[in-house]
Amino acid sequence: MQYYAFSLDNSWKLISERLKLYLPLIKHLQTGLLVITGFTGYASAKPAEMSFFIISGLLGSLFLTISGSTVLNMVWDRDIDSRMNRTTNRPLPAGRLHSIEASILGVTLSVIGMAWAFSLSLFFAVVLFSGLFLDVIVYTIWLKRKTAWSIVWGGVSGGMPILAGRVLGLGEIDWIGIVLCLAILLWIPTHILTFSMRFYDDYSRARIPTFPSTYGYNNTRRVIALSSLGAAMAMGTGAWALGIAMGYLQVLVLLSVGILALGILSVYHPSERINFSLFKYASLYMLGSMVLVVFGVLR
Repeated sequence: MQYYAFSLDNSWKLISERLKLYLPLIKHLQTGLLVITGFTGYASAKPAEMSFFIISGLLGSLFLTISGSTVLNMVWDRDIDSRMNRTTNRPLPAGRLHSIEASILGVTLSVIGMAWAFSLSLFFAVVLFSGLFLDVIVYTIWLKRKTAWSIVWGGVSGGMPILAGRVLGLGEIDWIGIVLCLAILLWIPTHILTFSMRFYDDYSRARIPTFPSTYGYNNTRRVIALSSLGAAMAMGTGAWALGIAMGYLQVLVLLSVGILALGILSVYHPSERINFSLFKYASLYMLGSMVLVVFGVLR
């Protein structure tokens, strides 16, 4: 009996240790935000029935598929991560996890997630798979090491969860879903380009082309300001078209003013502090926008 208890304790210890290695591979904060956008897309459709079965399937399939694609990206980029100070201690470049094990994990998560998505809706699964394909194959494997414009395809991939969620709720792609997807696409540069400026030396060391290294800091800041404006306009248009209550719309406008103000400040009064503030605010802006849309349509 004591031996059994000892073996059970060891098993749980081993499982816990593996999970600690796996968690950084899925980038849980980024994945969580994308899952929230997917639920927002579904809620925006105002489906007649929001059953536990459908919502759990939506959230579960999104989480597993996005996590799987992120793990596969980590496997492919492990050589890049080993040359960057901020990523060199990740499990793969640090040698704490073998690439074969991580690849199996990524494929398993993706396959289970896609199978779950197909059980809900073929159309939903196709849109979700499009996001996975664009993220892993087009963005990470094909373009990331070749051109700074790879972020466009990364942005399209990032917009697929919210479009997929709306497709699951509506059963079709409509112009509002496309506008919401566009809002995510235009938000991505604000998030990524501020990050690439903050860690310019890391990306240069890894020989990854970025907007700052290709077009310079000033042009990059202009792109950020313009993309922030575009994201705010697209999000506002989508929220207005959904008919969310004026109070929620007003708060959304205030959030948009904040990201636009920081974007403009970064152009005319550039500083590391403003750049980092914009990077942090961008995530809060997107999370806040999603919450406002959900509560606005389900009020």
